[in-house]
Amino acid sequence: MEIIILICAIALILISFIAWICSRYKKCPSDKIMVVYGSIGKNKDGTNRSAKCIHGGAEFVIPIFQSYSYLDLTPISIQVDLKNALSRQNIRIDVPSRFTVGISTEPGVMQNAAERLLGLQLSEIQELSKDIIFGQLRLIIATMDIEEINTDRDKFLAAVSSNVETELKKIGLRLINVNVTDISDESGYIAALGKEAAAKAINDAKKSVAEQDREGSIGEANAKMEQRIKVSEAESFAIHGENEAKMKIAMSEAALKEKEAEALKIATTAEKIQAAKALEESYAAEQAAEEARRAKEQATLEADIIVRAEAKKKEMELAAEAEAEQMRRRAKGEADAIYAKMEAEARGIEEILKKQAAGFAEIVQSAGGDANAALKLLIADKLEDLMRVQVDAVKNIKIDKVTVWDGGQNADGKTSTANFISGMMKSVPPLDEVFSLAGMQLPTILGKKTEEEGAQPSEEPKA
Repeated sequence: MEIIILICAIALILISFIAWICSRYKKCPSDKIMVVYGSIGKNKDGTNRSAKCIHGGAEFVIPIFQSYSYLDLTPISIQVDLKNALSRQNIRIDVPSRFTVGISTEPGVMQNAAERLLGLQLSEIQELSKDIIFGQLRLIIATMDIEEINTDRDKFLAAVSSNVETELKKIGLRLINVNVTDISDESGYIAALGKEAAAKAINDAKKSVAEQDREGSIGEANAKMEQRIKVSEAESFAIHGENEAKMKIAMSEAALKEKEAEALKIATTAEKIQAAKALEESYAAEQAAEEARRAKEQATLEADIIVRAEAKKKEMELAAEAEAEQMRRRAKGEADAIYAKMEAEARGIEEILKKQAAGFAEIVQSAGGDANAALKLLIADKLEDLMRVQVDAVKNIKIDKVTVWDGGQNADGKTSTANFISGMMKSVPPLDEVFSLAGMQLPTILGKKTEEEGAQPSEEPKA
C-alpha cells in the first residue's frame, strides 16, 4: 500500500511539473504584443538584448530566467486642441483636431514600444503622444500660409502625418488617422476668406443658372430643328425605300424572265448537241471504216514499194562500191604520177642549185677568193636587168596633159620643167637604196653618195 501511495505521489508531482512546464508556453493574442524580457540573449553588436516582441505567435518562457507582459494594440484616440499657433503670415490660429494612434507591429518600432511604453497606463501614453503631436503641429503650421491650411487640407494632413508619425515611431506608436475640425483665428481672416468664397460661389451659381437657361433655350431650338430634319429624312428614307422595293420587284421579274430564257436556251442547245453527237458518231464510224480500208490498201502498196526499193537499194550499193573502187584506183594512179613528177622536179631544182653553187664557187675562185670582187662580177652581169627594172617603173605612167608655168631659170640654172622631170625620176628608188634594203652595199664603181651629199637635205623645186 505504501508503494502505491508513493507511486501516485510521484506521478502527481510529475504531472504537476509537466502542467507547470506547459503553462510556460505562452500564446500571443492577435490584439496584443507579447514582450518577453529577462535573459533573452545578445544582439549582433554583443550587447544584451532588452526584450523579445512576439505578435501573432507563441513562445516558451523559461521559468526563473524569463518573464513576459503584454502591450495592447487597441487604438488610442487623443483630442488635441491647439490654440494660438503662429502661421507663416504671423497670424495666430486655433486648430482643433483628433488623432488616432496605436502601438506599431513593425519589428523595429515594436521594439521601441517594448522599451518605452511597457508598464505605462493608457492616460500616460495619451499625454506622451499629445506632447509630441503639439510640437509637430506648431512646427508644420509655422511653415504654411493660412490659405494652404484652410483650402489645401490634403497637403496639410500629408505634412502632419509625415512629421507626426516619424516622431511617434521613436516611442513605438504609429499614426492611424488625423481629423482636423474647423480652423479659426482671432483676427477673423479665415471668416473673411469664407465670406469671399461664399460670395464667389453664389455669383458662380447665378452665372451657371443663366448659362443653363441659355443652353436650355438653344437646346430647345436645336431639338425642334433636329425634329424637322429627322422627319424630312424619315420621309425621304421612306420614299427611297419604296423606290428600292419597286426596283427589286422589277429586277426580280427580269431575273425570272432571264432564267426562263436561259432554261429554254439550255434545252434547245442540249437537243441540238444530242443530234450533233449522233451525227458525229455515225461519221466517226464511217471514217473508221474508211481508215481501215485505206490502211489495208496502203499496207499492200507499201509492201510492193518496199520490196522494189530494197532491190533497187541493193543494186545501187553494188554499183556505188564498184565506182568507189574504180575512183580509188584512179586516184592512186594520179597520186603516184604526181609524186613521180614532183620528185623529178625536185631532182632538177637540186641539180640547178648544185650547178649554181659550183658556178658561184668558180667565180669566187676566179676573183682570187675575194667575195666582194665576185659580187661585183655578178652585179655587172645583171646590171642591164636592174636598169631595165628602174626604167619600167615610170615607163607605163600615162600623163594626159602637163601644164607648167615656167618663170625662167632658178638659182641652180634649172628650169621648172627640168625640175619636174628630175623630181619624177627621183621618185624611182636609187640603186644604193635598193641594195641597202636587201642588206647589201653597192660597189663604189657603180656610184656612192659621199657623207656631205647624204647630210644635205633635198631642196624643194622652186616655182
